[in-house]
Amino acid sequence: MSEIPPRTRRSFELSGEYWFNSEPVPISALRGNVILLQFWDFSSVASQRSIPYVGEWLRRYGSHGLIVVGVHIPKYDFSSRPEEVMKAIARLGMTYPVVCDNQHQVASMYDVRSTPSIILLDQEGFVRYHCTGDGDYESIEHAIRSLLHGLSAVESLPLPSEPIREEDRRGAVRYRVTPDIHAGYLRGNIGNAANPLPESVDEYLDPEIYIDGKIYAVGSWYNGRDSLKLDSGKGKPGRLLVRYHAVEAHAVLSPDRDPGFEVTVSQDGQFLNEENKGGDIMFAEDGRSFIRVSGPRSYSLTRNREPDDHTLCLETGPNPLSLYSFAFISGVVPETVSRN
Repeated sequence: MSEIPPRTRRSFELSGEYWFNSEPVPISALRGNVILLQFWDFSSVASQRSIPYVGEWLRRYGSHGLIVVGVHIPKYDFSSRPEEVMKAIARLGMTYPVVCDNQHQVASMYDVRSTPSIILLDQEGFVRYHCTGDGDYESIEHAIRSLLHGLSAVESLPLPSEPIREEDRRGAVRYRVTPDIHAGYLRGNIGNAANPLPESVDEYLDPEIYIDGKIYAVGSWYNGRDSLKLDSGKGKPGRLLVRYHAVEAHAVLSPDRDPGFEVTVSQDGQFLNEENKGGDIMFAEDGRSFIRVSGPRSYSLTRNREPDDHTLCLETGPNPLSLYSFAFISGVVPETVSRN
């Protein structure tokens, strides 16, 4: 969280290709209010984790002069499609205005380089705070309240909200976690190929030994710019394996066509169960754990009780599955959580 020197940088209008939940919001016409700009991407797990906080702040402080506008910045080609953004807004329960910044023009004007980012504008239209990343929500709310104090009496504001997750409490220390892993030849890290050729289909074999933080493909996969795509035309199944250390594992997946196919998900050689399944996991009658890839987005795969080392496996038939990235969420060290 960084405080920008008071009243030295003016706000900019939000020029975007598409608006959802409202007509275009004119920033200059909203002087007299505190405006929260939420820069996000629906394929980002970190962005998703910030959305409940933004919604709660709007509920608490909307009647006291807080206005929220979401600015969607696409990370992948599919996340620039307005129909996919609209689905994500409904799925995530976002009721405030959202503009699609597909050309990153708004992000550039506000010097936003990654998502999630939150920017606060004061009642005179100046940029006052800029926070990047998942976390520090107590500090952001404190900044909101500080700016609102110029509009309302201190005693009229509701009490600050409680952290939604234990790891978001002030002073909480998180366990070590495997960093995000990307697919594709630009940033990808395929563990079972020394130099995979870009824009080509290769046959990958299972090495049966996995290093933390690398993607292991099995079968015929096309190594694209930012994704691995199963060559479904050969009629063969494919597998993706990753060794990770975390509580939760998520994957950004896309069905390039024929959405709705199943991908079996297992961990450490066993199907998932009610104790370690992620939010998108379903179960077949025989106990097989799977997800249904209905569209391009981030899928919640595992949610373990404790952070530990695991090997995750995704397996699909000859379906047009594309993998873009894996993301992992850590857990909090219990002794560091203070409720005072």
